[in-house]
Amino acid sequence: MAIVVKNMLDAKGRDVVTVTPDKTLLEVAGILHEKKIGAVVVIAMEGRIAGIFTERDLVRAIAGKGPSVLDKPVKSAMTTTVQRCREETTVDELMGIMTGGRFRHVPVEKDGKLAGIISIGDVVKSRIREIELEAEQIKAYIAG
Repeated sequence: MAIVVKNMLDAKGRDVVTVTPDKTLLEVAGILHEKKIGAVVVIAMEGRIAGIFTERDLVRAIAGKGPSVLDKPVKSAMTTTVQRCREETTVDELMGIMTGGRFRHVPVEKDGKLAGIISIGDVVKSRIREIELEAEQIKAYIAG
């Protein structure tokens, strides 16, 4: 049975750190640092995903426009074409999305609204658990 995103969210939780589009880059950088996370989801009206802002976006903004960009709203530097997945997405499909787009964070959408976020670390943990379970099953079969 293939592991799907819903299983991962059920195990890790569905909390997502979100910000509004008008937060400054400096405020969002502080949130990333305080929460020890690599991305926040930018939320528009009614809980809809407007964008995602990552550490990479922060570096790109500062490198391109200098430190004065930190006073600009996050909407000026966020990624607006957000790759999303659904709860039914398999881990293998998600790995393909992440690898193909070089993404480390993929928001999960349900009924058009944010339902969670999966990081590359979550995917790695899930794959390790899956491999450990297979190894235990093989050992039990051999010892049988």
